[in-house]
Amino acid sequence: MNKRTPLGHSRAFPLLNVLMLVTALALMACLAYGLNSWLRDDSEITWFAPNPGCALHTGACSAPLDNGVLSFAVDVDGPIEALNVLPLEVTVKGVPARQASVEFIGRDMEMGRHHFDLITTAPGHFHGQGQVGLCTQAVMAWRARVVVTTPGGKIGSWFDFEVTRS
Repeated sequence: MNKRTPLGHSRAFPLLNVLMLVTALALMACLAYGLNSWLRDDSEITWFAPNPGCALHTGACSAPLDNGVLSFAVDVDGPIEALNVLPLEVTVKGVPARQASVEFIGRDMEMGRHHFDLITTAPGHFHGQGQVGLCTQAVMAWRARVVVTTPGGKIGSWFDFEVTRS
């Protein structure tokens, strides 16, 4: 039998508040996931597969385009570590490029949206900095999605890599 407090509420009342809070948090997480997917609209991007055997921690990786090449490099010596600032470089040859951006996403686990716009340093050359979020495992699989804006639309490629927890 529930005991009553002086205001007439039962002791089950705090449990109801906790359940409502958990439900609200779950709804907010679902909303955030849906909003994240909506903001990451890929329907206007023409994707090109990267060359196989890419290892971003040892050098640049590339993807052949219809009339050129897209290259992506993370300028680090050794393994790519979480939470470290990473120098990013994108080079596009054979296609006039106006803008470039890089987005890091978890391959096996939703890790949020880590989006970085790069600065044009010369025609077809873009540079900037990025950062991979906190890893929950000692080594995690990530994907860099590189998107370039051209006069003909957006083109992109992806480059898979592993990150070690720092």
